[in-house]
Amino acid sequence: MAFLGLRKWPTPVVRPLWPFMAASGLTFFLVSKMQDLGVKSDEWKNDPRNPYAAQIAKESASHH
Repeated sequence: MAFLGLRKWPTPVVRPLWPFMAASGLTFFLVSKMQDLGVKSDEWKNDPRNPYAAQIAKESASHH
């Protein structure tokens, strides 16, 4: 018998949503990698609007 619309066993939440969670993680990772590659590209490496320009310059100076 259902009491106020509640079932005897809880409805699964995570199990049917695992593909969406996996896709979200993969999408977050790939977008993060694309952003990192774009920021470090030759075109934007020395642009003053790049917030990571100082960090990239420091890394490239320490590698050479």
